[in-house]
Amino acid sequence: MENIERIPVPVRRARTMWAVAIGAGIFETVLVVAGGRAGDGAVAGVAVRVAVFAAAAFAVARMAAGRPWARIALAVGLGVVGLLSLVVDPLLWLADGGSPVAVIRESGPVDLLFGASRVVHVAAVLAACVLMFRPAANRYFKARRPVVGVR
Repeated sequence: MENIERIPVPVRRARTMWAVAIGAGIFETVLVVAGGRAGDGAVAGVAVRVAVFAAAAFAVARMAAGRPWARIALAVGLGVVGLLSLVVDPLLWLADGGSPVAVIRESGPVDLLFGASRVVHVAAVLAACVLMFRPAANRYFKARRPVVGVR
């Protein structure tokens, strides 16, 4: 177990933000499934999400332990690909003339909870990505990089 005092503050905060993002993703999945909106591929979709959440949690733990590969995997996998999967459809909808005010007015409580969770989810991913690349974090990951040929 890593000594928490040795982990720089930005890395500890990034770990927290990743936990918030994973929690929001789980919450959104529960809302979709419980609300009966998961569609025909519900089981497969949930299985994929569980695998992604598990892999993300593993990578977050390795990132906090100073593993450079984990930081890169999180930045690319969740910070780029995952973030795009969260925002592409809403951005296309907005570009097509969608009205956020109308959607909010016409939404029920579950829709509003989902939307609020999605905002938290996106904000947490963005914050985690920024925090993982702060100067103190960069020094931490550089210091933890293994020397080639030495175990």
